[in-house]
Amino acid sequence: MRKSLALQAELTQEFGACVFDVTLDCEDGAPTGAEQAHAEQVVELVRATAGIDKPASDATRPRVAVRVHPVDHPAFQSDIATIAAGVGHLLCHIMIPKVESVADVAHAVQALAMVAPQGPAQALPLHVLVESPAAVHRAFEIAAHPRVQSISFGLMDFVSAHAGAIPVDGMSGQGQFSHPLVVRAKLEIASACHAHGKTPSHCVVTEFRDASAIETAARTASREMGFTRMWSIHPDQIRPILSAFAPRASDIAVAAEIIDRAQAAHWAPIDFQGQLHDRASYRLFWHVLERAFRTGQALPEAARRHFDAKLQ
Repeated sequence: MRKSLALQAELTQEFGACVFDVTLDCEDGAPTGAEQAHAEQVVELVRATAGIDKPASDATRPRVAVRVHPVDHPAFQSDIATIAAGVGHLLCHIMIPKVESVADVAHAVQALAMVAPQGPAQALPLHVLVESPAAVHRAFEIAAHPRVQSISFGLMDFVSAHAGAIPVDGMSGQGQFSHPLVVRAKLEIASACHAHGKTPSHCVVTEFRDASAIETAARTASREMGFTRMWSIHPDQIRPILSAFAPRASDIAVAAEIIDRAQAAHWAPIDFQGQLHDRASYRLFWHVLERAFRTGQALPEAARRHFDAKLQ
């Protein structure tokens, strides 16, 4: 956890913005029987690194989240009580794993309300992990919940839930993009999120020593499957993921020019290099600029001023 936070600070300084979240893990990270002690350690780490001296609009403020235990785990309530009450106001979100239905989301919302009835923690966004075939089936319902900000796909649990019907290759960097059941699950989650304005987050790639595997997977997830975020499990995966999810320099330049011309035309249709663009495509190009900004890419001055004004 400390290494992850140190890497976040290093890349924030390099890019001039916090370009990835760190999620401190209380589910798989806590030794059995020491869940409470681990949660208390997480609280101390958040307090030490959460950037309380920086306003929420500061692009360099550390983005720190916590993954608690599933709602049916004996440690769930104590996780929420310790973490939300202690540092909920410093977190960017709470991750709820193994969500099976909207009822699980409602359970988490109620638990937060009990320990933090007022203040920022009460409105803390929830990111949820969908990890079973039944949960994938309910992805649209889960994404529709107002407190859900993002859905992540839990690849390894999803494959295991099929009791051998999906071979182990379905967990690999290549197999997860070719097995029909896995691909279908990813597309359902991405579609559900986009239908409700939420963020789809792609699963891990376990081959953390294979740079080409992670780069290929990240590019496929971003450009072919509609995911706008992705999990990493090793520091070496961070840069390839950022590179794959960031817009290309040529795309940024085109988007900046089109938005600049559109604004000058008061958002009426324009002719750009022989192609018609109007408000429908303006939205797309604005998202390109926004994604470039969030991933620390260089923006033309005309585009940069939009985000400078936003941060003031």
